[in-house]
Amino acid sequence: MLSLPPGEFDAYLFDCDGTVADSMPLHFLAWRQALGEWGCELSEELFYAWGGRAVPDIITDLNADRGLAMPVAVVADRHLELYQEMLPKLAAVPGVLEHIEDAHGRIPFAIVSGSSRTSVTASLTTLGLLDRFEVMVCDGDYPRPKPAPDPFLLAARRLGVDPGRCLVFEDADNGVRAAQAAGMAWVRVPGPQARPAARG
Repeated sequence: MLSLPPGEFDAYLFDCDGTVADSMPLHFLAWRQALGEWGCELSEELFYAWGGRAVPDIITDLNADRGLAMPVAVVADRHLELYQEMLPKLAAVPGVLEHIEDAHGRIPFAIVSGSSRTSVTASLTTLGLLDRFEVMVCDGDYPRPKPAPDPFLLAARRLGVDPGRCLVFEDADNGVRAAQAAGMAWVRVPGPQARPAARG
């Protein structure tokens, strides 16, 4: 099981993609195809470096960077469509799932994501975990995305919990910086490449 920082916490705040849902490899495939249809490439290295960012921001920055004019809403919708086609392959991140099962019912949980509510709902529904989370904060709910603290502070407020009493589960640098800026304890969830291979 993922080891947690010491102390007692009144709420757990979870990023979704790469933290609860082992969805980053699927999202990368969806991104690669959606962008490829517009003649745009995205390296795996940049994809993971941009983890936690809102989908429209990624497309906007790629347009500016590559001198392209991809329609943001069209590409975002196509990415979501392709991702949803791959949902049957989705699994939960094992070390995080254990903490969800262990603490569910004892303290409240929130999902705090840079993805759309549609995408997050689809992932959690596929995993059978949607009903575990009292609050869901997604792209469009806050003025500034991670690494700003706004998404986590909003989740704490909606749960009625002091930010300093929240523990954040995050896989991305932007998410960890957001948790730190919100004055919250955090635990880093290792990405697919850093996890030990499952033993048979």
